[in-house]
Amino acid sequence: MEYKVSVCVPVYNVEKYLAECLDSIVNQTLKEIEIICVNDGSKDGSLDILKEYAQKDSRIKIIDKPNSGYGASMNRALDCATGEYIGIIESDDFAQNDMFENLYKLAKENDADIAKSDWYAYWSDKNFSRKNNRISPAKAGYVTNFEQDNSLVRISPSVWSGIYKRDFLNQNNIRFLETPGASYQDLSFTYKVYTLAKRVILTDRAYLFYRQDNLNSSVKAKNKIYCVCDEYNEVERFINEHPEFTQAHRTCGEILRFNAYMSSVMRLSEDLRPEFIKVFYDHFRNSYDKGLLNKEFFKKINKKAFYVLINKPESFPQYLKMHEFKKKFDAFRKNLFSIHIRSGFLNVTIAGKEIISKKLY
Repeated sequence: MEYKVSVCVPVYNVEKYLAECLDSIVNQTLKEIEIICVNDGSKDGSLDILKEYAQKDSRIKIIDKPNSGYGASMNRALDCATGEYIGIIESDDFAQNDMFENLYKLAKENDADIAKSDWYAYWSDKNFSRKNNRISPAKAGYVTNFEQDNSLVRISPSVWSGIYKRDFLNQNNIRFLETPGASYQDLSFTYKVYTLAKRVILTDRAYLFYRQDNLNSSVKAKNKIYCVCDEYNEVERFINEHPEFTQAHRTCGEILRFNAYMSSVMRLSEDLRPEFIKVFYDHFRNSYDKGLLNKEFFKKINKKAFYVLINKPESFPQYLKMHEFKKKFDAFRKNLFSIHIRSGFLNVTIAGKEIISKKLY
């Protein structure tokens, strides 16, 4: 069988959610898919679950290896894939059953390197989902690329809400950075695909349910703290490797780095924050002093956080506590009711359900 999509599934200690994930893949309405599951040295019953499903569905291929991290697992899957496009579903998430049929059709109709959709945030303890509305209807439905719209790289890494032409990835040697642990390895991958892709098509439809239950847990393992730094050092190396890149590429890299560092430091346990803040401060104090940060950079970041960081780094931990409280309050409010007005479109969501999506003008 010639596969239209290779669905890559990295697996590590997810026996609680794995069956739900696999059910959502094997029941896709697009039947011409291969399902490449990479067991990254799981210590629970994940491998047994994979074997059980593989016995029932010949499209499932299992790669079993010692634990080496998310990036290494994804690269093994990419190297084995034979499909025209690559899809990714993380093994604690799940998808609507028409996800790959619709994304593949969208990609083929537009000869796209990437077809990307919106997604749902999902809380399993409450069986509650909320559409993220990260892709505006105004940006959906037409072919674009970084030169036309550099906001593409800021949508969110969310590598699992799109499909990627396999030839495009291979021709540009785009792979994941193989840092230890399972944190942040999609950041440099996302930057590379959206800066190099010539044809990108977006849809504001959502298909993937991204599980949130453990999203706000503190990162306590010291070997994971600086994975995000490794990712943006790789972005910087990649930019330097491409002399044709413009200042816009560098500015977007710095915007992404700042926002990712903010997100990362918020997830750290309080005892690990001071060490990371020092690295955070050193990079952006240096960039600021050298005049490398332009007006576009300051439009897209939290300026108050930036100036507290570089002018009063000793006060930054206290600022983070206040910022953390505000984020939790905003998340609670959005779960109940949210209104988005972007590019002339109105979206209203109540209790996680989008009830209005219309063009205003």
